[in-house]
Amino acid sequence: MLCLFDLDGTLIDSEHGIVACVKHALAKLDVPAPSQEELRDWIGPPLRHSFAPLLDHDPLRIDAAVEYYHERFHTDGWREHEIYPGIETLIQRLLDSGHQLAVVTSKPQRHAAPIIAHLPFGDAFLRLYGPSPNSAHSEKASMIAAALADFDVRPEQTVMIGDRRFDIEGAVANDVRGIGVLWGFGSRTELEQAGASAIAATPDELAALLTA
Repeated sequence: MLCLFDLDGTLIDSEHGIVACVKHALAKLDVPAPSQEELRDWIGPPLRHSFAPLLDHDPLRIDAAVEYYHERFHTDGWREHEIYPGIETLIQRLLDSGHQLAVVTSKPQRHAAPIIAHLPFGDAFLRLYGPSPNSAHSEKASMIAAALADFDVRPEQTVMIGDRRFDIEGAVANDVRGIGVLWGFGSRTELEQAGASAIAATPDELAALLTA
């Protein structure tokens, strides 16, 4: 089976780095930052989508905010994350079961690549799919479609694993089974409404779903 993993909120807890970079960008533009709780909702969707309402949907200011975000992410943000407990064991179990693994993330590829390269299990992922840095859309559906083509597998041989509705919606659009995880930044309600075929509360539960 081909197992496609989201990155933020699924493999790693990247809240600190993402929030710090968002605050950096908004400070550069003299825009007050939302509350910490509101900023948690920024983890998963594309940056441009999240910046737009705070910047009057002004394309130039949105571009500037994204560049400021990337400025700090390039130097510090990419290192500011923790691997969720149990993930390393999960990945090894999937490899031992003969599954193929890849990452499908809303992070631009240039930001996701160094993170994955530094994970102790980074070599487990055969491919990385990330959107164009200029995209305002999740692109999860098109990236999952690309993975199906690259690995030459059928949708029923594939699963997309993630913590937000974007992951599940991308799976549903490709007739791929979408499994939601609850240790990230989404809720059970969000994942169920998006059409998740199953929901795992822990990496052990996810392993049981994927290796049954």
